[in-house]
Amino acid sequence: MATNASVALDLPPLPSYTISVQQPLLAPIPDNILALLLPIVAYWGMSMIYHYLDVNNYFEEYRLHTPAEVLKRNRVTRWEVVRDVVLQQIIQTVAGMGMVYFDPVETVGREEYDIAVWAQRLRIAQRAIPPMLGLIGVDAAGLAKSVSQNGHTLLAGALAGGSYPNVMQSLILDSGVEVAAPAFTGWEMSLASFLYWYFVPALQFTLAVSILDTWQYFLHRAMHLNRWLYVTFHSRHHRLYVPYAFGALYNHPVEGFLLDTAGTGLGFLISGMTTRQAMWFFTMSTIKTVDDHCGYAFPWDPLQHFTSNNAAYHDIHHQSWGIKTNFSQPFFTFWDRLLNTQWKGEVKLRYERARETAQKQVDLDTTKAAEAAAVAAEEASHEPVVVSAEGPATRTRLRRKTVDSLKGPSHAVSNSVIHN
Repeated sequence: MATNASVALDLPPLPSYTISVQQPLLAPIPDNILALLLPIVAYWGMSMIYHYLDVNNYFEEYRLHTPAEVLKRNRVTRWEVVRDVVLQQIIQTVAGMGMVYFDPVETVGREEYDIAVWAQRLRIAQRAIPPMLGLIGVDAAGLAKSVSQNGHTLLAGALAGGSYPNVMQSLILDSGVEVAAPAFTGWEMSLASFLYWYFVPALQFTLAVSILDTWQYFLHRAMHLNRWLYVTFHSRHHRLYVPYAFGALYNHPVEGFLLDTAGTGLGFLISGMTTRQAMWFFTMSTIKTVDDHCGYAFPWDPLQHFTSNNAAYHDIHHQSWGIKTNFSQPFFTFWDRLLNTQWKGEVKLRYERARETAQKQVDLDTTKAAEAAAVAAEEASHEPVVVSAEGPATRTRLRRKTVDSLKGPSHAVSNSVIHN
């Protein structure tokens, strides 16, 4: 039991509290382990939804690329992508397990105390109101008296610098003596509760996102501007000219650790998040990364419109003509806009040309396959002729002769032409 030992009668005293170990959100898995598992579950769960849409050709009108482009333009097989993504997730899990070892035991029980601390800060902050009003020639005491006479006692107390003589509480000191002490007003406790439960976590999340975006922008940009970094590490990710969802984390293992694992780790540590806040941060960062590589521009997808950094934006970066632009990821485009690395050219005709070229390659492959099948069928139709050399009841096999010089590779003439 931790108890506030002193009572400052000019401020409402802080309550006592009893702490206990926080129970796991999903027993028996500890929260810090769950924070490592949730992003992996989200990655493959969301990726498989998009993969199902891909293979069944659903919502083709919203696809950024055609199936022909996926087939002909990418320089890596889906198996290789899965293998490298799993490797990166193993590395990030091992790194996370190493950090878990240093995690303090998270406790509960002092929430009311922390909210009261915020309420006390609000009470102290109100002391600045009278001098601030005085700077613009307003008599704070006179204004507070006038407002109080009109029945707005709480507003009057704030204008008077946090003076609420009628808001009191009885307090029993450690010595057993009962005293009257100031109390917090309802609005102070409500605002303090909002700050504690919502505003501060939102600030922490925003800070973590900003750190992650900044880290990834400059490291990502460096991997494009430095030839050694690009050839050695980042070029692997760009084997996917046509991104798809489960290729979002297809990287060189070193790049994956530096760009994603270290980036989110720094955001978590510097922002001072709790483990349960980290669950949201890690999982949302993963979902956003998958969504940015999904290959679809859905008008109803909130992640596509929450920021201008979406699948269409990042897809430009994966094209040969946009590879030196649109470095920002995964949330906002602030750094691209600030440092003038945002793509500003025409994209529609470029995409159409890529689609047409890929389709022509598929059609050519289909034609070649059909010709090869026709040649194989015709060759199979010319079976060996059997001739009797010793009499009507005896047969000897003779191979039918062909003119090899007419069907050699230098002539490129098919059997159908030769035998016509």
